[in-house]
Amino acid sequence: MIRSCGASLALVALAAASPCIAAEDLAACARIDDAKARLACYDRLSGRTPLLQTKDVPAPAEQATRAEASASPERTPSLLGRRWLLDRTADEKPVEVLYHNPNYFIGHYSDNVNGKPASPTHEPGESELPDVNPGEAKFQLSFKARLFRPFGTEDRFALWAAYTQQSHWQVGNATFSRPFRETDYQPELILAYRVDQKVAGWDWRLVNVGLVHQSNGRENPLSRSWNRVYAQFGFERGDFALLLRPWYRLRESYESDDNPDIHSYFGSGDVVLVYKTDKQALTLTARGNPATGRGAAQLEWSTPLFDSPFRLYIQAFTGYGESLIDYNWRQNSIGVGVSLNDVL
Repeated sequence: MIRSCGASLALVALAAASPCIAAEDLAACARIDDAKARLACYDRLSGRTPLLQTKDVPAPAEQATRAEASASPERTPSLLGRRWLLDRTADEKPVEVLYHNPNYFIGHYSDNVNGKPASPTHEPGESELPDVNPGEAKFQLSFKARLFRPFGTEDRFALWAAYTQQSHWQVGNATFSRPFRETDYQPELILAYRVDQKVAGWDWRLVNVGLVHQSNGRENPLSRSWNRVYAQFGFERGDFALLLRPWYRLRESYESDDNPDIHSYFGSGDVVLVYKTDKQALTLTARGNPATGRGAAQLEWSTPLFDSPFRLYIQAFTGYGESLIDYNWRQNSIGVGVSLNDVL
């Protein structure tokens, strides 16, 4: 008992005699996980020389900084890194489900609605909706799941499955029971490769090789479908990202092809330029066929909406192919609503 009291008095005396020992220094020592390093930190504060010390022990603040750094991700998350899990973290799960293309719901207006869809192999028939309203609701659902990462590849490869569904809903057309004018279905299989190289001042982060099917699931004469393989190259630089995607259409016989001339309107690829900060996101998508002078451009803007998970979202489109049934129909449209995510 006398020894215990004596030890306590000695500690009090030490603290009183050493006002330079701050509470934050003791707290910094307490945060060090390694037992030997933690003991060395306390010895350093008390002025005691350890019996076994092979190297200088960093100051408590430096020790704490090192401990925090060891638990941090391998790199700061980036635009492409967040969307494709390129920036690995310690708590990353083996299978992930993420957003793919933008998920949104908007009120949509077109200056030139397509009342009688047609294609070279499908003559214009009686439309299921003879009176099409220029105003409708448009929404898109899109997500992807990482199926697996092959072992022994340093986490550079990953296989993904993705699905996107876009619908045009004549919600204000009460005369015809508010039907869905068009719904396009797009499943994909994607092999992603993490590059991490510098190219002309940009970070080349990603190469995707994909197989994609798109169709509207309807019967003739309104059936539309096509299949493509593509390679997508992803670059980023600060708040900007650039996606370049050439594709090749898998051919069908002319007789069985619902839209044999779709290449004339969609071309052989698309380009996506993204500018994104904490407050807003601006995305420009362009595609076309220089030989025919046909194509399309879409501009999207979004910003956080109060404290909700939604974002205020505006979409403007001009050109051919806003939906698959309109692949050869030119129009200009504008839409305003909410979204859950941007393309990145």
